[in-house]
Amino acid sequence: MRLNPPLKLVLPAPFTTLLITALLAQAFPVSAQPTTFPGKPLRLIASQTAGGGVDQVARLVSGRLAEALGQTVIVDNKPGANGTLAGELTAKSPPDGHTLMIGAVGNLAVNTFFIKQMSYEPLQDLAPVTLAVSGANVLVVHPSVPARSVKELVALAKARPGALAYGTTGIGGTGHLAGALFQSMAKVELLHVPYKGGAPAMVDLLAGEVQLTFASSPTVAPNISSGRLKPLAVTTLHRSKLFPQLPTVAESGVPNYEAQSWYGFVVPAKTPVATIARLNKEIVQILNRPETAEALLKSGMEPWSSTPDAFGAYLKAEYTKWGRIIKAAGISAN
Repeated sequence: MRLNPPLKLVLPAPFTTLLITALLAQAFPVSAQPTTFPGKPLRLIASQTAGGGVDQVARLVSGRLAEALGQTVIVDNKPGANGTLAGELTAKSPPDGHTLMIGAVGNLAVNTFFIKQMSYEPLQDLAPVTLAVSGANVLVVHPSVPARSVKELVALAKARPGALAYGTTGIGGTGHLAGALFQSMAKVELLHVPYKGGAPAMVDLLAGEVQLTFASSPTVAPNISSGRLKPLAVTTLHRSKLFPQLPTVAESGVPNYEAQSWYGFVVPAKTPVATIARLNKEIVQILNRPETAEALLKSGMEPWSSTPDAFGAYLKAEYTKWGRIIKAAGISAN
């Protein structure tokens, strides 16, 4: 029995090309192919009002970042609820690198302990890019306080529990937390007096109504120079370039004490690692420029860049430290 040979299907060359292209498209859909970053203007959310420290850093970085990326970088100030509004907007933005935020210790490590049912979780919903700057708080006392060092202040506070009052800008602020940490680590009891802002707190300190404070460098520098306030130490682990003559609290009898102000850049969680790496590279280069450091020092800040992993580890450490202090001290926003 004779069998007919199998039929051969011969397709025109153009049709063959189209068929192969269609098959490849099914195997490798366009959505799975990598996209170019940046592909559009960037939105840099600043968690404080225009003119504040966060805003100053955002505007210092944004112009140079735009040059490096070849895209416009728009600074978008979103103050409110100690930076929580900015954090929420960032966490809910598309994770493509085109939205980033510069935040501070409040909305990146502390607010979750004060705000019930917060709409985002910093350690889960945001991804670290780099630390940006640090700012030393200064422990200052009224000239009437008979203490010339941290050790003498601790001794005085132990001899007079609750008699020394420290004024702050409000409950849960950096000054309040710095004081709570100091009490815990130095094992002393101070009286916390919260004010509605830094100005009234400074007025009462200068008048001797409260005896000490933990305040930002720019806030206290003029009164230190005039002799109206007596500085004892800075609250960073390392001496500040702004006050190189001042020791740290840690080297003055309270080992490992650190309560500094800091800002850092974050993006929405699930942003591609390569995109985060690109942002880190460009922002770190900007922060490391001599002219950037000079501009920051004039505003009472110092550049403090890092890798994304190092910033992530620092965020977790700050979250743990302040959570422990807030709970132990029974600090409540109400």
